[in-house]
Amino acid sequence: MKKYVLVILWGLLVTQTNFSQELHIYGGSDHDVYLGCLNCNKFNSNSIWNAYGTYGSKYNLKSIWNAYGTYGSEYNTMSPWNKYSNDPPVIVDKAGDFYGYFTLNENKSKRAEFDLVKIIYEYHEFIMEDVTKWYDKIFQ
Repeated sequence: MKKYVLVILWGLLVTQTNFSQELHIYGGSDHDVYLGCLNCNKFNSNSIWNAYGTYGSKYNLKSIWNAYGTYGSEYNTMSPWNKYSNDPPVIVDKAGDFYGYFTLNENKSKRAEFDLVKIIYEYHEFIMEDVTKWYDKIFQ
């Protein structure tokens, strides 16, 4: 299992350089609620990888890592972690270009499927426990 994870992470590191622009997550029924930057570094205040920031905290209501919040609960339809959601968050760049729906729902049309989100989908429960540790594993 560890070997498998290392191979996936290595592949992610190699392909991660393809994202020269920041990717952002928006949720809510109209996708007008900012949920953080998907690929910003862990020191960026908007990063989902900043455990002390709004979007990386497991306690903040606007964090996808808050298992009891709207956007982090596996039961809420606006959360990426709801396997049956039809209204998950979206991933866009600063220009508004759409990169897909951020969701565990494999049947959702236009679901984001690039390497970074695949890692997050698979390990989100572990990432919730320590976003900083996982940032270091994935990006460095």
